[in-house]
Amino acid sequence: MTSNDIAAPGLPAYRDINVLRWLAAYTASVTGDVVYFLALSWSATRAAGPSQVGLVITAGALPRAVLMLGGGVVADRFGPRRVAVASDATRCVVILAAAAAVLLISPKLWLLIPVALVFGVVDAVFMPAVGALPPRITAPEQLTRVQGMRGLSIRLSNTAGPLMAGVVLAVGGAAGAFAAAGALFAISLALLLTVQVSPLPSARHHTSARRELSDGLRYIRRHRMLAPLVTVIGLSEMCFSGPVAAGLVLLADERGWGAAGMGWIASAFSIGAAAAALLLTVWARIPRAGLAMSGALFLTAVGAVALGHARSLPFAVAFGALIGLTNGVTATVTGALIQTETDPRYLGRVTAVTTLCALGLAPVLFPLAGVTVAVWGAAMFFTVCGGICLIAAVFGISVPVLRRAELRDPPQTEGR
Repeated sequence: MTSNDIAAPGLPAYRDINVLRWLAAYTASVTGDVVYFLALSWSATRAAGPSQVGLVITAGALPRAVLMLGGGVVADRFGPRRVAVASDATRCVVILAAAAAVLLISPKLWLLIPVALVFGVVDAVFMPAVGALPPRITAPEQLTRVQGMRGLSIRLSNTAGPLMAGVVLAVGGAAGAFAAAGALFAISLALLLTVQVSPLPSARHHTSARRELSDGLRYIRRHRMLAPLVTVIGLSEMCFSGPVAAGLVLLADERGWGAAGMGWIASAFSIGAAAAALLLTVWARIPRAGLAMSGALFLTAVGAVALGHARSLPFAVAFGALIGLTNGVTATVTGALIQTETDPRYLGRVTAVTTLCALGLAPVLFPLAGVTVAVWGAAMFFTVCGGICLIAAVFGISVPVLRRAELRDPPQTEGR
């Protein structure tokens, strides 16, 4: 069975029931993540006060960062669908058990920290696995659309998740929020079980996990496209995978815009990113993808610097929407390029590396953002972010294979 056997020729990804099942499972999972993290933070605050929230969150973030590459090895060795299903099942059981424990006893650090640790370990396996699934469920020319749909899913989850968490925390407390997260993971599990995937091109002999990890890193380093592309992803996500959220809070505080101002800018960023995802879901054709990626990075750099120096809230909101739009384009293009260029046998490990670039380094970068704003001000922080994006844009243009990178266009008969 091949990808073309799963996706009917000429059928857009947004009309492919197999892709839509994967997307629904992914949306339920990400929404569950959001509800879980808010419930965990809320429980930690009630158990030990705000000063201990960071300790509990770090307990979950560190194993995810440390074990992410190993999670990629697991996904490649056992297959991404099987690993994603097992991970979702484990998360469901762990969080429902946490809900029962919190219901019976008041939240305590000795309970919350082990839950965070286990969840972080399972997340390190789940994220590379679920990210490696798209090339196994659709045709290569549909991967840009799938990445756009994934971006829309993330924006929807980040909007609906906090609202759901607020309601269940108000009605059912921490136990209700953990139960809601567990139910979302159960829905994700049920949907993943219905997703059909194409087999790998050929079986291969498995060696030790360390050897497989080394092989994966060597594969990236020697690949003419992936090595520079991973560098661009690392630079482009360095600021926008989390530190910018902290920067927005500090910028709004410094300018006197308050929580409402911060909310407007963050919402504008999300709307811009959602617009980019929707555009690429429907349109999908990106001529000169490499140049489009570098151009979007250049505009992101300009928007980030302008945001940091904005003195009025309306201008800050406009620049927030701009960098959301351009960052969304960059994320979609780089994601599609990764999945079209990578040998499916290595996709879990490559996804683990790119996910580590996007999320795993956040615990280190958050404190750096705070120190930079405290010493030099918010304008300097966003200027540094813009400078890093500019370096990524220049690097993308200077490397010929990236500059000339192209994505497969969808068949022209799709709309008929």
